[in-house]
Amino acid sequence: MRFALCTFATERGLLPGELAAAAEQLGFESLWFTEHSHIPTSRESPWPGGPDMPRYYQETLDPIVAMTAAAAATTTLRVATGIALLVERDPIMFAKEIASVDVLSGGRVEVGVGAGWNLEEMRSHGTDPSTRFRLLRERVEAVRAIWTTDPAEYHGTMVDFAPMHQFPKPRQQPHPRIHVGGAAPNGLRRALRYGEGWIPIIGRGEDLLASMARLDEYAAEEGRESTEDFQVTVYSCPPDAPAIEAYEKAGVDRVLFFVDPENRDHAMEMLERRAALVEQLS
Repeated sequence: MRFALCTFATERGLLPGELAAAAEQLGFESLWFTEHSHIPTSRESPWPGGPDMPRYYQETLDPIVAMTAAAAATTTLRVATGIALLVERDPIMFAKEIASVDVLSGGRVEVGVGAGWNLEEMRSHGTDPSTRFRLLRERVEAVRAIWTTDPAEYHGTMVDFAPMHQFPKPRQQPHPRIHVGGAAPNGLRRALRYGEGWIPIIGRGEDLLASMARLDEYAAEEGRESTEDFQVTVYSCPPDAPAIEAYEKAGVDRVLFFVDPENRDHAMEMLERRAALVEQLS
């Protein structure tokens, strides 16, 4: 199992380069940066985590910029979007940005993508919430086409562009792994349909262990021949040794421990405690 970190990068907490350097020194595999372009003042969409949404949701640094800083401060740590709201991003520019970071980092990028939960936020970007999952799939497919072909073209119902050249291509071949977020069972089905991995959050949707038990069944229903190269990454995993051991036994590939985005000292304490837990589990 891989042990990694996730956070909302803000200027009040450890900066991306600082956090990345500490994470690498303590032996973590990767660091994943969350995305929100903004938080509308309207609260039509309830925050899935409870009644009071934390302030850091509206303070989050751009994840690709954060990844670049993290990659520059390290040599082995993998850097990732966890997750990028691709329904709010232009796929041609996203393909360019991620490929650029993959080249500059020497092939150390993972890509987590999702549709998000904040309907007002996506509407600000011109995205219709009712068709966001179709849009997500087409943008993922379009990005993959840009990364792997030249000339690249894509013709969908929501994303459509003529043959073009775009370089650089990613350093990783055939491309950085794409992990799709979303609660099971539908989120897992989407990930199996057009991703190379799935990012669930504990406590949302179907029970994780139940989903893992049905992984091959879901894969077959979605037309996927095998789950051998399909990764499951648990976002914001509780630091609970028995639970993590159960996840590993069930086939989970990676757990992400959340790092405090607001308090530098507390963030370092969390890193050290999580590193001690990893040593215990190893």
